[in-house]
Amino acid sequence: MEYWPVGLAIISFLLLIGIPISFALAGVGLVGVASIIGWTPALSLLGSTFFDNGRDYTLSVLPLFLMMGNFVVQSGIAEELYNSAYAWLRHRKGGLATATVIACGAFSSVCGSSMATAATMTRIALPSMRRFGYPDQLSTASIAAGGTLGILIPPSVILVFYGIMTQQDIGKLFLAGLIPGVIGVIFYAIAVRISIVWQGIDLPVEPKLPLRDRIRALKGTAGVLVLFSFVMGGIYLGVFTPTESAGMGAGGAFLLVVLSGKFTVEGLLNVLYETMKTTAMMFFILFGALTFTNYVNMSGMTGDIQAFLSLFGDAPLLTILVILCIYLVLGCVLESLSMIMLTVPIFYPIVAAQGVDLIWFGIFVVMVTEISYITPPVGMNAFVLKSVVPDVRLGTIFRGLGPFVLMDVIRVGLLTAVPGLVLVLT
Repeated sequence: MEYWPVGLAIISFLLLIGIPISFALAGVGLVGVASIIGWTPALSLLGSTFFDNGRDYTLSVLPLFLMMGNFVVQSGIAEELYNSAYAWLRHRKGGLATATVIACGAFSSVCGSSMATAATMTRIALPSMRRFGYPDQLSTASIAAGGTLGILIPPSVILVFYGIMTQQDIGKLFLAGLIPGVIGVIFYAIAVRISIVWQGIDLPVEPKLPLRDRIRALKGTAGVLVLFSFVMGGIYLGVFTPTESAGMGAGGAFLLVVLSGKFTVEGLLNVLYETMKTTAMMFFILFGALTFTNYVNMSGMTGDIQAFLSLFGDAPLLTILVILCIYLVLGCVLESLSMIMLTVPIFYPIVAAQGVDLIWFGIFVVMVTEISYITPPVGMNAFVLKSVVPDVRLGTIFRGLGPFVLMDVIRVGLLTAVPGLVLVLT
């Protein structure tokens, strides 16, 4: 019999007691499939899922982009991006926090990791903001929120996962994330202004730099701008595939490290080790999710949920709103990657059957997941900041994030109402 609600309940319990998401998904998926077709074919299917996907050429995009991000972190480009943004915004009230948001967006565009962006920018930006009298509530919130852009602005590991699970073009997903990412930066800059007014903060400003000096400040960012344009431009113009672009990006990021004078054999070995470790972890999570997808397909879960959603009428927009509410609730108890791996196999066949573009839906899912990075009780970016600056209370960080969460909700509403903003580049 197909007791899929029991499967979901078991997964939820396993995640709550701290079982890794990869083992929870793979274990429940295996037992669920075995209960339907028997243990021998279930074990055979498990083996083929791991083996066939493990040698899939498409998956090589994941370790290569991870390597690219690790090399970018080693190159120290984050500090250059931050200084350049501040040179253009130092004369505006809250300019330091706005510069932090912009630097986070730019750094995450080549790093690809929200938590790595948050950890790196905390060490660079927080001391400067404290020196200029910025309260911790605004400082930490701008870093934590800016860090969430790492899972949307390409190259994004989460978008790679989504593309593999739903068999969507990864290059198109990357292109679709560009405009929403830029809108996110703009909306977070607005959130900084809202925070200043809301908290009644009187912040110092510095004299406006001459145009020549501001242009000169961009010199340190030339490498990362060329790297990003090269990777995304190659995909957009069809010069190379996303997998090939990942290899070119990793090579370009390595060149940045060499040109910055920060290349060491120890650093190279550390990058290779971190890439290998993260890749192994990501592969286990992905293969566990694909095993769970087999269970979803066999158990009738998708059909039952689709029948439930039909109670609201055959309206794609209403379905999206229901899914949005589910994500907002799940975001309070699950971290982002777990949430995506658990729900995408269930939801994407439903929205596809209603004619929703799966490229747009991927960006929608990532944007909603971004919110879970900065909302209690499991906002991962807030915990990253707490680990870097233990003297700041979690409550202080979460209170400061209120305006940023509000702007995220408005952004989701905007891109739901105007899907062309997501699909125009694809």
